[in-house]
Amino acid sequence: METPEPQAPLGRIVLDGWLFAFIPETEDCAGWSIGRMQNLMERVQNEWDKYGNLPSRLPPELRQRHADLYARAMQGARAKGWDPELGDDE
Repeated sequence: METPEPQAPLGRIVLDGWLFAFIPETEDCAGWSIGRMQNLMERVQNEWDKYGNLPSRLPPELRQRHADLYARAMQGARAKGWDPELGDDE
């Protein structure tokens, strides 16, 4: 199973679903209904609200998990050609 791309909004929801253990890391949410995805988005948002939406406010173990998940996702996206730098026309 592929790690979601962090630059895609739904990819971040999946990563954060993994972070907060709402879904297993084997779940990529492919084929989910809009309602099911909306439910996950709400759960993720409610959890982030507890930490002011800042990774720096996560407890140490979650902060490290966040760093690991996002590093892995960004590495995979770069391997597919994603460049986080914006061009002059973007």
